[in-house]
Amino acid sequence: MLSRSFEPGAPAAAGEVPLCVPTIGGNEWTYVKECLDTEMVSSVGGYVGRFEEACARLTGTRRAVATVNGTAALHIALLVAGVRPGDEVLVSTLTFIAPVNAIRYAGATPIFIDAEPDYWQMSAEQVRAYLATECSYDGSVLRNTRTGRRVAAVLPVHILGHPVDMDTLLSVAREYGLPVIEDATESLGAVYRGRDVGGLGDAGCLSFNGNKLITTGGGGMIVTNSHAFADRAKYLTTQAKDDPLEYVHGEVGFNYRLTNVAAAIGCAQTEQIGAFLGKKRVIAERYAEGLADVSGVTLMPEAPWARSALWLYTILVDEERFGMSSRELLRRLANDGIQTRPLWQPAHISPAHADAPRFSCPVASRLHRDALSLPSSVSLNETDQARVVTAIRNEAR
Repeated sequence: MLSRSFEPGAPAAAGEVPLCVPTIGGNEWTYVKECLDTEMVSSVGGYVGRFEEACARLTGTRRAVATVNGTAALHIALLVAGVRPGDEVLVSTLTFIAPVNAIRYAGATPIFIDAEPDYWQMSAEQVRAYLATECSYDGSVLRNTRTGRRVAAVLPVHILGHPVDMDTLLSVAREYGLPVIEDATESLGAVYRGRDVGGLGDAGCLSFNGNKLITTGGGGMIVTNSHAFADRAKYLTTQAKDDPLEYVHGEVGFNYRLTNVAAAIGCAQTEQIGAFLGKKRVIAERYAEGLADVSGVTLMPEAPWARSALWLYTILVDEERFGMSSRELLRRLANDGIQTRPLWQPAHISPAHADAPRFSCPVASRLHRDALSLPSSVSLNETDQARVVTAIRNEAR
């Protein structure tokens, strides 16, 4: 009989250890009450601008534009970057489906890039090889030589809190005149060679879903150092309104605005982000210490040039050496009242995107098979974490 926590994302029952739940422990109630008292609950109100300024500071960027969710941020960022129907966009295959869907919303086709084996991120070297061998560049337009379609952008996804090797990726992208849109939805607070993730490319996108490092219940953000990029993003996310008095719209826009009451929660969450990141690191250190000697378990890596946000602590389970697969371990832990989850199905084998060009992505496939994300809530206490570690150790061969 499986616990209901077997279903990833299901609410944890009493006594269960959840995978990743929000921590509401600061000024959230105070700020939300202010919104209710002043009736500033829609997209009009001071907390939206305040939240945008906070996110710009956290990512070391000049501007930020709030959106209704992270997927909307990705969609708008791609449009502002110049992605158009019929284009192609290079994207991480090992990712939650949102960035791939956003490429489709823009009318473009995703080209899936494998993960690299050391830190599980988008392979910058494979991007380099693909552009050099599969594309032609005339100094202004880069085209896929097989399809004839324009290659319009690169969309790296910093998964699980760890940065992609951005210096290599940016160097390749600049060589071919490609904009880079970072999906930093899982990696707010991560640092790459002393620089904040999200502020490294032409724009970055954030998500504030309930399981992210900080939450607004939903919500997203575009961050950028370009005022022109931010202005265009704000225009498109607010229905492309040219005359707010007469309601004149110069083009088709989107209702992707974030509400003031959601932004109020976000403001309170950003005030606690330092403590949240510190707790994530403590959790990671405890897992590393408790599982280091377990045969068949590979610990979550961190590059010497990075400081991961450690969003979800994830291990690899070698079926032969550990004695069971990652999915069987998931089921056993669920029966013990412990929520875990596998990584997402790689996008290059997703039925939803079966018409996209197919390439072998063996690293992503292996990671999908072997990876298991462990309870990583900021509120995870030492007793419950010890329970997780003990349960995994007890299941080992």
